[in-house]
Amino acid sequence: MIRKIIKIDEEKCNGCGICAEACHEGAIEIIDGKAKLTREDYCDGLGDCLPGCPVGAITFEEREAASYDAAAVLAAKQKKEKAASPQPAGCPGMQMRQLKPTETEPSPSPSTAIKSQLGQWPCQIKLAPINAPYFHDAKLLIAADCTAYAYANIHQDFMKGKITLIGCPKLDSVDYSEKLTEIIKNNDIKSVTVLRMEVPCCGGIEMAAKKALQNSGKFIPWQVVTLSIDGKILED
Repeated sequence: MIRKIIKIDEEKCNGCGICAEACHEGAIEIIDGKAKLTREDYCDGLGDCLPGCPVGAITFEEREAASYDAAAVLAAKQKKEKAASPQPAGCPGMQMRQLKPTETEPSPSPSTAIKSQLGQWPCQIKLAPINAPYFHDAKLLIAADCTAYAYANIHQDFMKGKITLIGCPKLDSVDYSEKLTEIIKNNDIKSVTVLRMEVPCCGGIEMAAKKALQNSGKFIPWQVVTLSIDGKILED
């Protein structure tokens, strides 16, 4: 049947996950850092997901689509509620967890205190200039905000010898890929490391970096490192 249904522009989508939270029917999922309409028959066409999108990636269109199946939506909700853990529903990145750090070695004495490896200022992607002397021959670290708190040795293991740019795709209503594209295109960047958390919304920073690398027209060595919420490096 021809009916009104949402359309997601994956080029604009930054993977923040706000639309998936807003969709009460569960028609939208975050897959590979992008919002996708996975069940047309779950979309009622009312557009609860539209207002929250910070980059305007969601619109309406009229096209051939499966009719809205209210019974299937209700059954899916009931199944999800039955299988749900005690954690609150919604974005996995916002679910409450209490972590218990283990003390593996004594804290460093004042004489051996860890020194900051931040090589420039500002470090926020939104505030960083497109051209700066420190970008010449730089190894670039593009890191999600939370990684600095989840991974204790981030300065020595990731930031040392690199220019660090940080951001949070869930909190910043901008498309990082545009700024990152200009930085990579206009400077002699030697490599790019993306450091992100395991939560789905953090896929937005990975997708922005990948898009920037593609749009820059340059072939630069790059890698993505994913951290768990309790600070472990996850294997691909």
